[in-house]
Amino acid sequence: MSEVKTARTYNQRHIPREYTPGGRRVSIYVSWSYPAEAGRFATELDNRFSTMTEVRRVAWPAYEDPQWSDPYQFQQGIAGSLELFFWAWVPFQDFVQDATGHPVPVYQRIDQAGFHTPLDERVLADTDVLFVFGLDHMITEQEAQPGEIEALRHFLSREDVRLVLGPHHDVGASDDLSERDMEYRHHGDPLVPRQQRFATYVRDLMKGLGIPVMNRYGLRPATSEGNQIAPLSTVKDLDTNGWLDGVTNFNFHMHLPHYEVTTDDPDSIHVLARQPIDTSRPHPFTEAGNTEFNMFLWMPPSGDRAGDVLLADSTIFSSLFGGDDSLRSFWRNLVSK
Repeated sequence: MSEVKTARTYNQRHIPREYTPGGRRVSIYVSWSYPAEAGRFATELDNRFSTMTEVRRVAWPAYEDPQWSDPYQFQQGIAGSLELFFWAWVPFQDFVQDATGHPVPVYQRIDQAGFHTPLDERVLADTDVLFVFGLDHMITEQEAQPGEIEALRHFLSREDVRLVLGPHHDVGASDDLSERDMEYRHHGDPLVPRQQRFATYVRDLMKGLGIPVMNRYGLRPATSEGNQIAPLSTVKDLDTNGWLDGVTNFNFHMHLPHYEVTTDDPDSIHVLARQPIDTSRPHPFTEAGNTEFNMFLWMPPSGDRAGDVLLADSTIFSSLFGGDDSLRSFWRNLVSK
């Protein structure tokens, strides 16, 4: 967690950023309803984030400092876990601000105070690179509206913009409870329940924009000695923009989505990086013969769409799961190439 450099403010409106040549303006849009996520009952087994108390118990003693454990300083329910996301995005925000010269605002679909911010021109007008983090549990019914899809379509008609979509995992989609248990034992994270289904909102965006991808499963990456994530399998010939220049690996996370391509058209979307799977732990996906999953995808401009569309999971931009020079090269490429 990076140190706070300036005083924090809350409950004020975003000040639009002026365009500067060579300095892209980057924004993050989190698709959740904060109240809907924080208000889930801790007695529910599935489809919720952990409480902070559960995080402390599982990660003990990592969060036993009073900064995290004192209920007078930090929320101990589900809201506390949600706040960890904001802490963990700060290094990415700082990195991008240093690289571009612009601050990186974080919008929430519905924030802590209940303010609803749809994805419209208020978000998009001063944005050149938009990250949409699909962290809404399906049970909260965050549905993209036609006006939002049209606003994104207009955004993508601009030259030199890019949309980075990050629908999160879809664990336990099967009605077969034994299959759900197999998935749980495969990823091995006690904080993720047998069913945790994400990203209705981003799925709506992909459907509305004609992006032929579906987020599936939560797969555990293969690792080498020291629990270092295995290198990516990349397709250099297709990476004509150099998105993966200097990139050998992302960061380790126990349950990453497979971005299944749902079209037979090889030119519409390119799988640029696949992640080897930990095959020592059974999973329906590996039992079907798969040893890697789709990790990073690119849709080049086409037709009326002048902007790029990329898919990469939101955990790649979170310091909760580590980072190295390879990861920072990826961050730099996304906002500067």
